Amino acid sequence: MDAEAAGAGRGRGRGRGHGRGRGVPENPPPPPPPMTIEQLMGMEANVMKAMMNRMNNEPVEAPPPVQVRDKRGEFLKGRPSVFTHASDPLEADDWLKAVEKQLNIAQCSDLEKVLYALGQLQGPARVVGVLSVWTPEQCSTSDLEGVY
Repeated sequence: MDAEAAGAGRGRGRGRGHGRGRGVPENPPPPPPPMTIEQLMGMEANVMKAMMNRMNNEPVEAPPPVQVRDKRGEFLKGRPSVFTHASDPLEADDWLKAVEKQLNIAQCSDLEKVLYALGQLQGPARVVGVLSVWTPEQCSTSDLEGVY
């Protein structure tokens, strides 16, 4: 008997009907025919309808509310000192640097910096401060609201 006929070189089988070529058709069935353009368009229309239905049935979420920052409040949280007068110019410079630091922390615009710093002036310093910022031609009562 030759080796192939005797099953030499092959491992043990798994039982009946599990051999090679048994129960498996020799020629698999042909693939389905390709879709026509009309069929593809119909499927696309169905998908679009489903998407529209889902969008129409879902509640619309409102955008989150815009939070307005209170820059003046942030500035005042730093407890900037009030300036009334100084005999030494370096005292005024130190005050100005401290106030400017708080204004930068609060991320104030240039106009806010001027207005909030003027709000920290009292007495003669307030009058001098307002007059040094605005000339009479530029100054109106609406500009000074909240400063005094």
